[in-house]
Amino acid sequence: MTIDWQRVHEQFPINRRLTWLNNCGISAMPGPVLARLQAHLQAMAEGGVTGVPSEVAVHDSARARLSRLIGADQDELTLIHHTAEGLTFISHGLDLAPGDRLVLMEHEYPSNVYPWQHWQDRGVQLVFAPLADTPEQFLAGLRPLLQPPTRVVSLSAVHWCTGLPLPLVEIGKLCAERDVLLVVDGAQGVGLVDIDVRAAGIGAMAFSAWKWLLGPIGLGAMYLRRDLIDRLRFPFKGTGSVIDDHNHLPYRDALKPGADRYVLSTPNYNDWVHFDASLEYLEGLGFAAVRGRIRTLAARLSDLLRAAGWSLASDAFPAQANGIVAAARQGLDAPKLVTRLQQHGVVGAARLGRLRLSPHVYISEEQLDRAASLIVAQAA
Repeated sequence: MTIDWQRVHEQFPINRRLTWLNNCGISAMPGPVLARLQAHLQAMAEGGVTGVPSEVAVHDSARARLSRLIGADQDELTLIHHTAEGLTFISHGLDLAPGDRLVLMEHEYPSNVYPWQHWQDRGVQLVFAPLADTPEQFLAGLRPLLQPPTRVVSLSAVHWCTGLPLPLVEIGKLCAERDVLLVVDGAQGVGLVDIDVRAAGIGAMAFSAWKWLLGPIGLGAMYLRRDLIDRLRFPFKGTGSVIDDHNHLPYRDALKPGADRYVLSTPNYNDWVHFDASLEYLEGLGFAAVRGRIRTLAARLSDLLRAAGWSLASDAFPAQANGIVAAARQGLDAPKLVTRLQQHGVVGAARLGRLRLSPHVYISEEQLDRAASLIVAQAA
């Protein structure tokens, strides 16, 4: 199928005002998603919940789309609020003992650090694998840390500052050989790189909706491998956690058999509709095509900046380059440059001394050309 990317570009209202190059931070809403959400709200206004699909139907639809995307079974997935919430559920559900070790990554995003820190008060060691320039270097630094007493490794699929994609399949094999649980923060990865939870041996993963998946702020998803669902302690039981939860009396103890037990109570149903519509939009384009388009745009932007004398973090891993362009030059004041760019309608971010830019499918080549010229001029 040939995709008309110009038509995609025109479907995003944000393009009328801005060149949005911060999609690994917060992404934009396409027009078809806006239309579905408006229709849903109109139906709610006119008929309440009787005029719209049930919560269960929308939840199941979104989970089915996610299951096809990451290779999980539908009941191994559930919608949550954000990555930090999912990793907190996972962390508090584990059974670790004093002397055990948890391995995280250096310069990790706080959502994949703070949920684990409570274990330090219980005598569990937290150690950080060094951030490296290439996937191979990271794997070499991680390997010695996978020996006993390591019980859990929790890593981002893609580093939020440099765009470094971690070799999840190789890491998963090492973890499986050593009986180490692999947990993944998929916020920067799901929708951008190809993640198959089975092939990578991922035991649990949490990710947000509002980055590469074009979903609403304040919504995310969690994957739990089937054998983990009942192994994890469940300290946060809520109204929606139990079987037959719409019958409130008598109280019951039997938890739902799938990951949906983590929908503790009444959800933000409108966000579920928004997310399902976003996933439907991306699925209609084809997730492989979406990933390819993002890489093509990122490569164009990288080439333009490289030709102007900038260095790119992805130059160290050209075979795995993805949609995050982390660029630097001598004397760069990245936060100041980000402010200047935004004054001219180009939105990016500053991370670890670099300018971080992340296009999505709706950005045009012309926008990238203008943005690159502006970056060079404003950084001079």
